[in-house]
Amino acid sequence: LRAGQDLVLTKPLGVGVITTAIKADVASPESATAAVASMVRLNDVAAAVALDAGATGCTDVTGFGLLGHLGRMAIESGVRATVEVASVPQLPGSRELAADGAMPGGSRRNLAWAETFLDAGGHDELTRLLLADAQTSGGLVFGVPPEHTERALAELTDTGHTAARIGHTSSGPAGIVLR
Repeated sequence: LRAGQDLVLTKPLGVGVITTAIKADVASPESATAAVASMVRLNDVAAAVALDAGATGCTDVTGFGLLGHLGRMAIESGVRATVEVASVPQLPGSRELAADGAMPGGSRRNLAWAETFLDAGGHDELTRLLLADAQTSGGLVFGVPPEHTERALAELTDTGHTAARIGHTSSGPAGIVLR
């Protein structure tokens, strides 16, 4: 990553919560279907879009969750990643299921590790846990020059992705800030 980039996420979060809820037989059919559809979507098209948009840093969002993977990328790149929490897409029902206790143990471990480089900005524990949710076959998060963001999002949307600009990078202490 480089300072001054937009951060793009190519799939919604919540797979870990929903798969935990499926195992407990408490997930709705809508949530389960959305999670499976997300997991079977490959990242090949998203990777091509990222490269075409000039991405300089990219990682998948899998077992260590968004906070873990993005945090590691920000630390290694020496940048601050600001995540606009309201812009992060979530699978339907994932917040409610998490609030009812369907939280993977891995997500709790992810958050405990991420809090060493995280400025939570007053966001509650449930929100932070959802951002640390341990994904299976999650999407990509990448940094692109702001002038290429809208085109990348349009291409991702046109190919069936639920992508969003979730924040930006800047100079400053390496880590993540939630806004």
